[in-house]
Amino acid sequence: MGPTAAGKTDLALEIAKRYPVEIISVDSALVYRGMDIGTAKPEAKVLQQYPHHLVDILDPTESYSVGSFRKDALRLIADITARGKVPLLVGGTMLYFKALQQGLADLPSADPVIRQRLEAEVQEYGLEEMHAQLALVDPVSAARIHINDPQRLQRALEVYEITGKSLTELTQNTATSLPYRVVKVILSPFNRSVLHQRIALRYQRMMNNHFIEEVASLFDRADCHPNLPSIRAVGYRQVWDYLSGKVDQDEMIEKAIIATRQMAKRQLTWLRAQQDGVWFDSGPDLPTEQVLQYVVEQIPEFNINT
Repeated sequence: MGPTAAGKTDLALEIAKRYPVEIISVDSALVYRGMDIGTAKPEAKVLQQYPHHLVDILDPTESYSVGSFRKDALRLIADITARGKVPLLVGGTMLYFKALQQGLADLPSADPVIRQRLEAEVQEYGLEEMHAQLALVDPVSAARIHINDPQRLQRALEVYEITGKSLTELTQNTATSLPYRVVKVILSPFNRSVLHQRIALRYQRMMNNHFIEEVASLFDRADCHPNLPSIRAVGYRQVWDYLSGKVDQDEMIEKAIIATRQMAKRQLTWLRAQQDGVWFDSGPDLPTEQVLQYVVEQIPEFNINT
């Protein structure tokens, strides 16, 4: 676990070289095919040598929920352990980690009629008005859900209309222990400026690797639009705005780097609340040997030479 640009993938590959593990991606953007550069997806040859579950499983026009992740992850964990290997979950989508560990509320399925009407109301009245409506019936969720997050905003309103209860009320008592022993490794540069430098460097590298062209291929599709979860991913929505003529390239880069830093800050805030996680500094160098030693201590049945 760790913030963006912490070195999680590189560390996971080092573990995979020495341990009988299979990697499960915990990343809400890596699920999408054709979104490779902006998600820092491992190269095809790496994925072929060290397969990552839950990577390239959806078209960018499709949605992937937290519930879908939990269901898929539990199925994969069971399959991997049945084969005598150990699941290695790697990523930075903290909501996915939380859902896997604590479970999810028994929320109603989407109602196509209500959802279509809410989408129409967003277009007619705007997100600010819809957010104000949510604040009246569920102030806790309204405080948590950003005004520019139409998917989560509409879902919270939809749940209230279907059940007559707020999303907050329905999710209060949902803790479900994960029936597996968990070893949490938290990877991050301890010096915040190092992380910021890496974020800026990685985005510049993405630009050099034709990131704009990657987003342009989505921009040119008739079935893609800026409200899709895939396009709202950090980095992608800023390039989309650039292609739409809303910002110039310099402003696009600045906004993307700032948004990525903000995301990293949210990730770190969540990680600091993990009481059973062990932190490793990936600032100077990747702490491969220290992590491997810790994992061996926690899972003695592992054979480091396997």
